[in-house]
Amino acid sequence: MTKGYSHTIELTADGIRLDGETYPFMLRRDARARRMLLRVMPSDGAVVLVLPRNASRRAGEVFLAEQAGWIAARQAERQALRVGLPAWADGGSLPYLGERLPIRHRPEARGRGAVWLEDGAVHVSGEAAHLQRRLRDWLIRQARQRVADEVQDATLRAGVRAARISLRDTTSRWGSCSSTGTLSFSWRLIMAPPPVLRYLVAHEVAHLRHMDHGAGFWGLVASLLGGEADMRAAKAWLRRHGAALHLEG
Repeated sequence: MTKGYSHTIELTADGIRLDGETYPFMLRRDARARRMLLRVMPSDGAVVLVLPRNASRRAGEVFLAEQAGWIAARQAERQALRVGLPAWADGGSLPYLGERLPIRHRPEARGRGAVWLEDGAVHVSGEAAHLQRRLRDWLIRQARQRVADEVQDATLRAGVRAARISLRDTTSRWGSCSSTGTLSFSWRLIMAPPPVLRYLVAHEVAHLRHMDHGAGFWGLVASLLGGEADMRAAKAWLRRHGAALHLEG
């Protein structure tokens, strides 16, 4: 393609090549987008370019070149986060409800289940080869129950009804609300502090009444949380720490 300031960037058959490193690349069109947008996915470094309906691919490529420095900075942040994360292994740790809990492998344990909490740690039975999968399955189960409880509470107070709740491992958004009333959430929210999970639930529940982000929508979100301060604090936490949650496990 071209040089973006001091960074060399080009589109290839395999993805996007930036300063000698190749990352997955995806181009998406969004009829609702008013301007070109860029995202760098925390999990694999994929670069996502979102174009408004009338923007040309060539204009998008120019935009990519202009933003090469920004992309390089996000990739560096992602790598730094990954290096600093403890492993999901015996002696490592994982985040759960906003706290990092030590992991204890208990291959000899019987009758306690695959994963359980004890003395401020997460204990895992069975073979070491299955430890990460068991921890992931356990977190998803915890997320499913906690999200369901929060949705039930929020929908009752908002006077709305959710058609269905689903959990996914999304990287571009923490939650969504479909036009049919289905609420979807990232299971990784179970790693965040409870007020952050509660905010994301309130956000999507509010969309059951307001399918926009107008004043009525934000007013409902704030009322479900007990005030704007909690809403602002949760959004700030996600900006600072959300990317790291996608790198866990």
